[in-house]
Amino acid sequence: MRILFIHQNFPGQFKHMAPALAERGHKVVALTMNQPPQIPRVQVVRYGVKQGTSPGIHPWVNEFETKVIRGEACGMAMIKLREQGFVPDMILAHPGWGEALFTKDVFPQSPLLAYIEFYYAARGLDVGFDPEFHKGSLEEDGKLRCKNAYNLLTLEAMDAGLSPTYWQRSTVPVHYQDKISVIFDGVDTDMVKADLEATLTLQRRDGERVLRAGDEIITFVSRNLEPYRGYHIFMRALPEILRRRQNAIALIVGGDKVSYGAKAPDGTTWKEIFFNEVKEKLDLSRIFFLGNIPYQVFLRLLQVSACHVYLTYPFVLSWSCIEAMSTGCLVVGSRTPPVEEVIEHEKSGLLVDFFDVQALAERVADCLENPDHCCHLRTRARQTVIERYDLKRVCLPRQMQLVESKIRLMS
Repeated sequence: MRILFIHQNFPGQFKHMAPALAERGHKVVALTMNQPPQIPRVQVVRYGVKQGTSPGIHPWVNEFETKVIRGEACGMAMIKLREQGFVPDMILAHPGWGEALFTKDVFPQSPLLAYIEFYYAARGLDVGFDPEFHKGSLEEDGKLRCKNAYNLLTLEAMDAGLSPTYWQRSTVPVHYQDKISVIFDGVDTDMVKADLEATLTLQRRDGERVLRAGDEIITFVSRNLEPYRGYHIFMRALPEILRRRQNAIALIVGGDKVSYGAKAPDGTTWKEIFFNEVKEKLDLSRIFFLGNIPYQVFLRLLQVSACHVYLTYPFVLSWSCIEAMSTGCLVVGSRTPPVEEVIEHEKSGLLVDFFDVQALAERVADCLENPDHCCHLRTRARQTVIERYDLKRVCLPRQMQLVESKIRLMS
């Protein structure tokens, strides 16, 4: 069979699926804007966007125009593939940046399986969740409604969908949900596991510091340090945590850009704003901002963690939450729907109200003070991942079965 993947930053969520399908003998082609790592037996075709956004366009539809521009570029690349004789038996696309908008116009007979991460809403999800940053206005709501336009076009065009969690699927309008299968991307639990002998060496101006599993290490990880992932809540809790636990240190991973939500005020970053808010209350010798780190370093960080804090708005669940559970981390998470789907309070982790800074500080400090009382949480966290989110034995087989069954059904 001929299978076409479409992802702006391929392989992305198709990291495991694409090579697995190629290994089964399917001809796999991927359309992407960026230069991905080489994947055996996967042909990568890159396309570029030449047209910029139009001057004077209504600001509420500016993002939609960007999606159309990317969709057009991807559509032209698909036409070239068609002219070369490549007509896919299945298209798997992440529609989040607009690339999949015109797949059915170029390949009307090819089944489209769309990776559905999220459907926006002005009430009840991420927007309006945190009143500190979302004041509510017709402009904000109008932009969001227009933002969903390309999502609706994808939902209407797709033959089937794939969502990583049930909660993420639940954000989609009800009459499309039956078309969407729920299968997580998968974690390689054979690699992402505990190591009681793990060490992590940090470089500082005053020399090296070697951290070991068993040390009082608090970890916080986000692609970028921003409100959507609760960075402001964590930083506000940190002075009290470190006051109560004199030997504890905090390892904070993430960049200073913005992945989700509004940008920080000009000339600063969310990282700086919330660090500056509390820095006078902190022992800075016990705070390590690590920036973005290589994956193997990230795994060692989880392996030495005594308590891992994961906070999020009601939004897309981070891979890092599941990876932390897979290493047997003691996770203190926010009591928000995406986290509640994977962590059962006091059984596989601990949950606190997202906005309750004092409760977060108390939970983390208690965990550091009584590590033996939390061993069952670590064990159950890993077992949850093995049973529900394991890559090789659960998720990838189900993904492969879904794709190949849809090909047979629709061929």
